[in-house]
Amino acid sequence: MIRTRVRHTLLVSAIAAASNAMAQQAPAPATPEACVAIEVDATRLACYDAAFKHGSRDTRAADAAARQAIDLARQQRRTGATDEKDDTLGERARHRLGAVFGNDDAYAAARANAGKGSLLDSRWELAKDSKLGVFQMRAYKPVYLLPAFWTSNINEAPYSPNPDNTVTAPQDLTSVETKFQISFKTKIAENLFGDNGDLWTSFTQSSRWQVYNGEQSRPFRETNYEPEAMLVFRNNYSLGDWKGRMTGIGINHQSNGRGDPLSRSWNRVILNIGLDRENWAFVVRPWWRIPEGHDDDNPDIENYFGRGDAMLVYSKGGHEFSLLGRHSLRGGDDSHGSLQMDWGFPIDRTLRGHLQVFHGYGESLIDYNHKATYVGLGISLLEWF
Repeated sequence: MIRTRVRHTLLVSAIAAASNAMAQQAPAPATPEACVAIEVDATRLACYDAAFKHGSRDTRAADAAARQAIDLARQQRRTGATDEKDDTLGERARHRLGAVFGNDDAYAAARANAGKGSLLDSRWELAKDSKLGVFQMRAYKPVYLLPAFWTSNINEAPYSPNPDNTVTAPQDLTSVETKFQISFKTKIAENLFGDNGDLWTSFTQSSRWQVYNGEQSRPFRETNYEPEAMLVFRNNYSLGDWKGRMTGIGINHQSNGRGDPLSRSWNRVILNIGLDRENWAFVVRPWWRIPEGHDDDNPDIENYFGRGDAMLVYSKGGHEFSLLGRHSLRGGDDSHGSLQMDWGFPIDRTLRGHLQVFHGYGESLIDYNHKATYVGLGISLLEWF
């Protein structure tokens, strides 16, 4: 049974890895800013062709073109574009945008391609030219295998304010186990609102396996299942040097699929706000828990697992660092949270390592109100970007 599970896990991981590799984008080219000032049409077009050779993309150029299109629209609204001079300016701008994007409707395409080539665009297909269509399997959260996953504080008797979900006989567990995670997503609808608004579904599974606990027949201590559906919109705004790329609203279910007293589950409505800049991405996710009534497995989960999280990711040269923080957003006795650091790094051309350090509450659902430090080391199949 265990071997069948592992084979299934590795198969899904391989599918996610292959789909992610297919979606990788080419490196960004040099910026074409100097081309904008060229007055001769043929020369300006040649300049853009040289800057965008081999179809490579540059986020700053796409952002500048989108900004120009928006400014032009505002200018036309103010003036009405009724005289010959305004019409000439409009045609010039459209021609410049067409040279960048090679599109007949360049004015609309420029706005729809804001952020093309950015980190968040590579993950969510936000720009018009980045969309790959529906039912194309993509990676979602990191996919990894940590053969060594150690904890400072074993949770032998999980408990909850609900008496039906409190363990009375301590479990015999080891402090070192194995952890692995698989995660993938697919788009099921595209451009629901004009040229914006994509509907995604995803599934994430993370397991903690007591593979070194031979005396207890090596059980799976905890597996968390997390299906999700999210409607994602492309944004185009600036906060200093950061670019607001996306806003998403989704429904998330998370459970461990176990019976009482070990059953844990909850449902949330999650708001996603994503920004990026060069090699950085920042995502904030506040959420609201959907009430479950008197049969709640974990009625106080928000005061430990949190009411929102924030993640900062840095990706460069094959190394990827992420820092994820959660907090209850309450004070006093209800003030709890956690901090998790992940580092994906190259070992050689075909193998990547993964280091994970977690401290606080809620490393898994069964440990939602249990505080401990966890350290894991293993191999990475996919990272965030």
